[in-house]
Amino acid sequence: MLVLHTIAETRTACARIRQASKTLGLVPTMGALHEGHLSLVRAAQASCDVVAVSIFVNPTQFGPKEDFASYPRTLEQDCRTLEAAGVDLVFAPSVQEMYPSGASTFVEVAGLSDRLDGASRPGHFRGVATVVAKLLNIFTPEHAFFGQKDAAQVAVLRKMVRDLLFAVQLDVCPTVREPDGLALSSRNRNLSVEQRSQALVLSRALMAVQQLVQSGERDSAKLLAAASRVLDGEPSVLVDYCRIVDPETLEDLPVVGKGALVAVAARVGTVRLIDNLLL
Repeated sequence: MLVLHTIAETRTACARIRQASKTLGLVPTMGALHEGHLSLVRAAQASCDVVAVSIFVNPTQFGPKEDFASYPRTLEQDCRTLEAAGVDLVFAPSVQEMYPSGASTFVEVAGLSDRLDGASRPGHFRGVATVVAKLLNIFTPEHAFFGQKDAAQVAVLRKMVRDLLFAVQLDVCPTVREPDGLALSSRNRNLSVEQRSQALVLSRALMAVQQLVQSGERDSAKLLAAASRVLDGEPSVLVDYCRIVDPETLEDLPVVGKGALVAVAARVGTVRLIDNLLL
């Protein structure tokens, strides 16, 4: 497995892949890898000849009071995990490599970037879109793989890819959960035992909505009221949002139709978690 740290050597490696007429799948990550990331790797291996994983904690998607400094960084362990998983190439750049001195160009997807997480984290999706655009430019992969857990991010990136004419297919893979329902996240390792138990209220709220939809309820206000009752059962969990939206536009839906997205974000202690379900 190649572990590369510069854009120049990564572009050279990708050029060799193209010269060999092999397809490339990219899995962008911020490291602190878990089974959710490995599910993306396996999806990439199933459809591409070569799989690359980027590991970069992107400073531009963190606000000034967010957890950039404390975000888990486990590069050596991550590389061992990826090598065991059969990954071909890892790109682990420095901040200076990705944002050279004087860099002032950003990618912003207007409208979408202000919804869900973007509403409470101004500039977050601008940072996400910018770094993913850079990665797509460096790798020029045929496929890029993302998790459904980051549904708002997926909507933003799909729009960016369409608008900027990137020649890449975005493949979205199902959320991976613990047996008790907790969605896997690199941030979970910052939860105490008690907080981890409290965090289960997010998936319980989503399941309450899903069960009502399966029983025939379609009124979003009633569905969200049911979710709120569940969330209120954990007063120590501070809810950011709980919404039912169109998964492409992230706009609120008054009535649930096929494929509607119910999404929740909340802070458990100092840890901000997100989760969602496609109904």
